[in-house]
Parts: sequence; C-alpha cells; structure tokens
Amino acid sequence: MAIVDVYEAVTSRRAVRGFTDRPVPREVLERVVSAAAWAPSGSNIQPWRVYVLTGGPLAELKKRAGERVATADPWDEREYEMYPPTLKSPYRERRSAYGKERYGKLDVSREDWEARQRAATGNWQCFGAPVALFCYIDRDMGPPQWADVGMYLQTVMLLLRAEGLHSCPQMAWSVYRKTVAEVLSPPDRLILFCGMSIGYEDVTVDYVRAARAPLDETVTFVEGSIPQALAA
Repeated sequence: MAIVDVYEAVTSRRAVRGFTDRPVPREVLERVVSAAAWAPSGSNIQPWRVYVLTGGPLAELKKRAGERVATADPWDEREYEMYPPTLKSPYRERRSAYGKERYGKLDVSREDWEARQRAATGNWQCFGAPVALFCYIDRDMGPPQWADVGMYLQTVMLLLRAEGLHSCPQMAWSVYRKTVAEVLSPPDRLILFCGMSIGYEDVTVDYVRAARAPLDETVTFVEGSIPQALAA
C-alpha cells in the first residue's frame, strides 16, 4: 500500500471519467471499506449501506443500464432532488461555469441537449471502471444522517487515493435505481443515494479539473480581540 500525504490525497482526488480495465484486488477494496467504517457519524449510527460490484454482477448491471439507454427508456422517478428547483447565487453560477467548462472540453454546446445526453451515458457504464460501489441510506433518516453518508463517501475516496486508485461519485445512478435494484436486491427500506466508479485512471482520457471558489467566498476567519460588549 502506498503512503500518501493527507493533503496530497485531498488535492489529487477528482471525479475521473475514464478508467482502464485493470482489476482491483479484493483485498484492496476490503482494506478501503474496512478503514472507511471509522468515518464519523452522529451517535455512531453509521447510516450507510454499501454494495461493491465487480466481475459478472457489474457486467450484468452495465448491460441492463446500456439497454435502457439504447431504448431511451424513461428515467426512474426521483426519490430525492439532486439540486433545489431554483438554484440561487452563487451556486447557480458555479454550476453553470462547471457545465460550460466540462462540455466545452467535449465540444458540446449548451443548446445541444442530445449531445449532452450522449456525454452522460458513460455514467451508466461506470466510465469503464472494473469496480462500482453503491451507497444506500434508510429512507427514515434525516439531513444529519445524509451528511454522515457524505463523510463516509469522502473517506472512501481519500483511502482509494492512498491505494493509487481513482473514483467518480455518481448521483446519476439514482435515475436508474430500479435497474440497480434488479441486480442488488436491496431491502425496500433503503434509498439509493449514489454510485461510485472505482479503478485505475486511463491517463489517455482528457479531463477538466473543476476550479474552487476563492477562500474568502466560503470561509470567514473570526479572530482578534473580543469586542468590549461581548467581554463584559
């Protein structure tokens, strides 16, 4: 196992959309998810339920998803909203800038909806990755537990970097959740939050590294002396 500095793991993690078919050893995957179990959660309830697919089961899922794409089968109804119906500033501008940058790299215009849909189809083939992770949460859980699941998934992705692997978290799988359920047979009480493609990066695939907002847009440092009114 490679030793990776935490800062390097954080800054080198990105959503990779091109993987080789090089297999990932089972012991590596077990090591990652075993360590990720130590991710924080409120009162230690650990609200995540994870399935890891490789080999035949993953090939079957890709086949079924590919058939749905090919026949333009409508998406499954959403069990949660990916984004608020009205995304306000500055989030709207950040999302728009990312879309323009990503699809611009693919020479796909904003107005070409069909081309944008074609570009999205790689999601349901896991961008060629040999491993897919699917993360569920109990439908009775609230926002704090969904936050716990996010911390768990981030932990998984950073541990994958320590193993020399890359990943791509994909809420896109939620619109094919019934197809995923056909392969996994999860309990009815669970909601599919996202999938995650895992593997070794195909370095021949070009990519866009999304920029981050300036620090002063997202972080406020409160320091210095205490105002007299508060100190009294």
